Amino acid sequence: MTEHDSATTADQALQRFTDARNAAMIAARKELGVNEVDARALLFIAANPGARPTHLRDHLGITSAGITTMIDRLAGRGVVRRDVDDDDRRVNRISLAVDLSAEPWSALTRFDTRLAEAAEAMGMDESHRFGVALDELVAAAR
Repeated sequence: MTEHDSATTADQALQRFTDARNAAMIAARKELGVNEVDARALLFIAANPGARPTHLRDHLGITSAGITTMIDRLAGRGVVRRDVDDDDRRVNRISLAVDLSAEPWSALTRFDTRLAEAAEAMGMDESHRFGVALDELVAAAR
C-alpha cells in the first residue's frame, strides 16, 4: 500500500466513486442519445418493471405532463412500452423494451455491473463490512 493509499479517507473515496459513476453516466447518455432524466427513468423502470407513470413521476420529481412527454418520447424510440393493466384498464404499466444487459443499452449499467463484480471478487466478508460501513457513513451524513 502506498503512502497516498493509506492516507485515503472515506469521504475522499466516496467523492472519487461519485465522480467516476457520474462520468460513466455522462458517457453512457452521450452514447445512447438520452438526457439525464431519461437515463434515470430507464434505470428506475429496469428496477421496477411495470411501474405506473405516477411512480415514475414521484421518483423523478417532475410533472405528470413531463412524464407523459418523456414516456411518449421513449416509446417512440422503442425504448419503453406501455402495457394496459389487466385489473384496471385505465392504468398503464411502463416496462423496458430494450435489454440493459445488452449493447448498446448496457452502457447505462456498465459501471455498476463492474463495481458489483469487483465487490464480489473482494470476498463476501470484506464486501459486507464495507457495505455496512458505507451505510453508516451515509446515515450519519443525512
